Amino acid sequence: MGSRDRRINEGEDFLVGKLLIALPGMTDERFAQTVIYICAHSSNGAMGIVINKPIPGLAFSEVMKQLDIETKPSAADLPILYGGPVETGRGFVLHSGDYESSDSTLPVSGDISLTATLDILRAIADGRGPKHALFALGYAGWSAGQVESEFQTNGWLHCEADPGLVFGVSPDAKWRAALQRLGVGPSGLVSDAGRA
Repeated sequence: MGSRDRRINEGEDFLVGKLLIALPGMTDERFAQTVIYICAHSSNGAMGIVINKPIPGLAFSEVMKQLDIETKPSAADLPILYGGPVETGRGFVLHSGDYESSDSTLPVSGDISLTATLDILRAIADGRGPKHALFALGYAGWSAGQVESEFQTNGWLHCEADPGLVFGVSPDAKWRAALQRLGVGPSGLVSDAGRA
């Protein structure tokens, strides 16, 4: 076992701030071809936001209208993402580090933070929010040892995350872009990998 695998198996925060990239053989359809930004990882489990699955037919302006928040036209086209299958009625904003809401912002890396309060939605709707933001409903969560087990069964790859990939690539191109960051394309991967 390499040092990288050992760190993952020991449950350290190794995956925090990284991208999980679903392999073609991902058996859970909810995660097929997903890219997930990992916000937390410890021996207790992991939490992340799917960053490449827009919810069809749902617009930011519609959600803000339901919350009785007036939206400026510049914020109206922000897509709403399927962040994962846990707490799908709860909103999470993954954003650039230039915005902080006192006690409610979790800085994940030097460049990317997570906020899950109405304050950031109001700021985005009013044009005072972070320079870059992704709004997601729900999140992906793993219990203790679960994400490590999924690595061992060839469910995921991981790579370093950077704001350019997280915020600057269209959702439908992120999976391929993340794979390319690792130097592989989907055709270079097989759905059933062997183990040595």
